[in-house]
Amino acid sequence: MDIIFTPWRYPYLTAPKGDVPPACIFCAAVGAENPRDTLTLLRTDDALVMLNRYPYTNGHLMVAPVAHESRLFDSSDRSLRALIRLTADAQRVLSDVYHPDGFNVGMNFGSVAGAGFADHYHVHIVPRWGGDTNFMSVTAQTRLVPEELDVTFDKLTPHFRQLHGATIHGEQHSA
Repeated sequence: MDIIFTPWRYPYLTAPKGDVPPACIFCAAVGAENPRDTLTLLRTDDALVMLNRYPYTNGHLMVAPVAHESRLFDSSDRSLRALIRLTADAQRVLSDVYHPDGFNVGMNFGSVAGAGFADHYHVHIVPRWGGDTNFMSVTAQTRLVPEELDVTFDKLTPHFRQLHGATIHGEQHSA
């Protein structure tokens, strides 16, 4: 039998699962001084994109509005436009860097729908490759992600720096 060690998942698996919601990772990312600490690749005035700390596959990103809102209909038109624009930009960056065969893009609203942070909605962007069925999730409740998050962060950050004058690392960058 092969043994696959995934020590990076231990904090997630052992975190309290009670009625007290964890701190909002998206709000933490908005206020973070060091984007690497929150895996934030890009932050604009209205939206941000960050790596998923517990990815389904390499390049699994999340795009969220800056505003702490739980439903699309709570958002302003400006926030919604920023969210979909940044989702499209993130898909382009992932296409250019990882060359996936397809994508899963989706949202979960409410904890019963699977939202880990039900009070701050977000879009998941998951690159997919032909033949990668990720059987380990089914057979062993384990995912195989061959790239460290720091490597993914360093690989994607330069591409997001080139996007439409967005704020990264607290600095203003222009396209």
